[in-house]
Amino acid sequence: MNIANKVTLIRLFLIPVFLVLFYSCGRTYNVAALIFIIASLTDAVDGHLARSRNIVTTFGKFVDPLVDKLLTMAAFVVLVGDNTLPSWAVIVIIARELAITGFRTLAADQGITIAASKWGKLKTTSQMIALVLLLLNNTTLNSIGIYVFYLAVVLTIISGYDYIIKNKQVLDLENI
Repeated sequence: MNIANKVTLIRLFLIPVFLVLFYSCGRTYNVAALIFIIASLTDAVDGHLARSRNIVTTFGKFVDPLVDKLLTMAAFVVLVGDNTLPSWAVIVIIARELAITGFRTLAADQGITIAASKWGKLKTTSQMIALVLLLLNNTTLNSIGIYVFYLAVVLTIISGYDYIIKNKQVLDLENI
């Protein structure tokens, strides 16, 4: 197993650490927020390592985005459970993530690679910023985080629409 994949697995193992800290620290989420930030930053590290060392693997292509989604979904779900976020908005985000993951899988089966779009990158960035701001135990940052969260919901919808419209041939709508 190469170093990039090891970093991805570290992020995977940080998810339960984040959850335990979130639930065990009461309203003082800064320790859980720190773990979330570290886990989020490992995504950039593993990607950089894989590309710079030319060690991109099929395992990494599959596991890296899966772990990213598990991390963000875990944070969104605990914030719903904490009554910080509305469940309907988190359901929109999770539904989009699952739909686009399925869409990309269908595309890959047809030999089509769907690269991340600018909308997808903006969506991911806004989600991560919102989650960090909401996880920190700071009223002002939490207030800003709610606005960033709703921006993330809008970008989530736009990016999902963008992926499907630009790659609609994957759906083969003429042969339904």
